[in-house]
Amino acid sequence: MATMNRRIVLASRPHGEPKPGDFRLEEVPVPEPGPGQVLLRTKWLSLDPYMRGRMSAAKSYAAPVEIGAPITAETVGEVVASNHPDYRIGELLTAFAGWQEYFVTDGKGSRRIDPAEAPPSTALGVLGMPGMTAYTGLLNIGQPKAGETVVVAAATGPVGSMVGQIARLKGARAVGIAGGPDKCRYLTEELGFDAAVDHRAPDFADALARACPKGIDVYFENVGGAVFDAVLPLLNDFARLPVCGLVSAYNATEVPPGPDRQPALMRMVLTKRLRIQGFIVWDFASQAEEFRREVGAWIKEGRVQYREDVVEGLEKAPEAFIGLLKGRNFGKLVVRVSS
Repeated sequence: MATMNRRIVLASRPHGEPKPGDFRLEEVPVPEPGPGQVLLRTKWLSLDPYMRGRMSAAKSYAAPVEIGAPITAETVGEVVASNHPDYRIGELLTAFAGWQEYFVTDGKGSRRIDPAEAPPSTALGVLGMPGMTAYTGLLNIGQPKAGETVVVAAATGPVGSMVGQIARLKGARAVGIAGGPDKCRYLTEELGFDAAVDHRAPDFADALARACPKGIDVYFENVGGAVFDAVLPLLNDFARLPVCGLVSAYNATEVPPGPDRQPALMRMVLTKRLRIQGFIVWDFASQAEEFRREVGAWIKEGRVQYREDVVEGLEKAPEAFIGLLKGRNFGKLVVRVSS
């Protein structure tokens, strides 16, 4: 086993788009597990848009990453040393180990991963936090009904792709918004979405209207910005909007230019009786076992598909994360840290 632990820490708080200089790769001694602890060697590292918020000192639902500390992230790691009676060397565990190769934990908040059930990386995607975000946000807040139209932005990402597939399983019509013709083809030809709309197309708003001839009953918000502007006029009375993310604004340094659109939005909320609710996946933590059981069965039955975008090597994490915020990934973005 190595004696040094490579880790990527926050070197400075990004202003606008993160830059390579905001991250620093460093080496520190591998930590030693104490009584009741285990040492994990990271095999898979998850990259997710929420991490951009953790790099800011602004008040949020979670504490920010401190300067000089490893970037927050969920991982799948192998137990390589154990002083805990419940964990054996060789077992795989999830942990919020961050962007680093080794991590000591007492096991709280972790769960075992059985590689015979599904590839370990799926614990960070379709069977992990992103999949559960889609499942709980759509079913608890969106509440799709048979025959309704469900629209989701960032639809080829790990959350959006699940939202559309679950909507279809519930009998709804699924419309995905994605960037580029390749992603749009993937949605309809491989995931079974009823329609896909390219938000980069010059006629995006008109194309979305054509894809939703009966309006929109559920809009799962991942993006905000111009995409939301196109969605808003199409919302039906009593439409439900689970707000999961606003990736278009994560790198913003000032209020967008233009007139104040809040009065028009609030009038729409009132007259159409819209339900707009933000949520964090752990608001529904009690549903974790139900989620893994039901979605796991759907995957085995071939009713749910998923795609991963794999980056090789911890040192590639900053570049991949910067690309994630620009929509460069195609599927759930994960880093293979060790074999």
